[in-house]
Amino acid sequence: MLVNAPKFHEVAKRILEITENSIFVAHNTSFDYRVLKTEYNRLGYNFKRNTLCTVELSKKLIPNMGSYSLGKLTKQLGIPLTKRHRASGDADATVKLFKLLLAKDLSKEIIKTSIKSKIKKNISNNLISILNDLPNKAGIYYIHNDKCEIIYIGKSNNIKKRLNQHFTGEDKKSKKIQLNTNSVSYDLTGSELIALLKESNQIKFHKPLYNRKLRKNKYPIGLFKYIDEKKYINFKISKSDKFKDPITTFQNLTHANSYLNKIVEKYQLCQKICGLYKTQSHCFNYTIDQCKGACLEHEDHKTYNERAKEAINYLNFSGKNFAIIDKGRDVDENSFILVEKGVFIGIGYFNLNYQFNNVNILKNILIPMKNNRDNQHIIQSYLRRKKDIKVVYYLSNE
Repeated sequence: MLVNAPKFHEVAKRILEITENSIFVAHNTSFDYRVLKTEYNRLGYNFKRNTLCTVELSKKLIPNMGSYSLGKLTKQLGIPLTKRHRASGDADATVKLFKLLLAKDLSKEIIKTSIKSKIKKNISNNLISILNDLPNKAGIYYIHNDKCEIIYIGKSNNIKKRLNQHFTGEDKKSKKIQLNTNSVSYDLTGSELIALLKESNQIKFHKPLYNRKLRKNKYPIGLFKYIDEKKYINFKISKSDKFKDPITTFQNLTHANSYLNKIVEKYQLCQKICGLYKTQSHCFNYTIDQCKGACLEHEDHKTYNERAKEAINYLNFSGKNFAIIDKGRDVDENSFILVEKGVFIGIGYFNLNYQFNNVNILKNILIPMKNNRDNQHIIQSYLRRKKDIKVVYYLSNE
């Protein structure tokens, strides 16, 4: 993307002209603003602009959101986000978010008081030195204190960028991390899925001081099935600890309801039977011909249950044997995760010159990992999000 782009010194003068007498607005301003200041410092110029951070504004004007990352925040607010993690896509989404925040702040007092004449965040020389040695690649990272103890474990598709956010954050946890960080080690994974799996397992094993929220299972909501007195398969969303063996799990009720609605639409299931529409008569979808009338027993339970079983089969991988093939740590490498008879058994890497045609070879280079509810959810959630991921199904030798 940058092959034919101009060098910074070629556009530096134009940037000064464009931003003169303007306020620098960004999502996590400290990161973007410091990048510009660093580049201008290399040219011997002290770049200064007033700044406004849409992360800070969002926290003040839209409190109690689950996450204030650009991707999750725009999704929760219904703001379209295209070309994620690309300059044009992220900038466009930030503009739309900023317009929403401007509209919500009727008196504009919150915005006025949030404008800063300078960024106060200065990284210590020790943290700068640590950042310089970190890669811009996917993996998990371990933050150590001066006793070599692991105080925090995280994952990212860009380790350096994520650590930079830790080292410039102003929340309590970031401040504690900044104060206690002595060194950072990392494990490149190439694959986001493997990074997610390793992060979850390593946090449970090491129990770092600043990962308190992630030490326990973080997918408390489950989707369950039962058969009613009329022999129809019903779905129920509930806390995972109340029942055993959920079909799949979710982080919260919002995610669960949203995804179940998609399944109802995909398989033409009944909103009432799936617990999404409380009524004594028929569901809403029946009135628009998107439900075949199971709520009124107009559709035989056998034909309805066939589609419900297809949905269940789609939602989880019980009894299935498959490998997920993903990016490797290098350009000539692929990663894989292996699931056998519905049980996650481990991860591994193989050279691109190797043609995937014998699962036994993959088993020989497999790195075993535990099969628990969190790992099951991570894999299921990843497959739901990544529609283009390569999944290879195979027959068991047993």
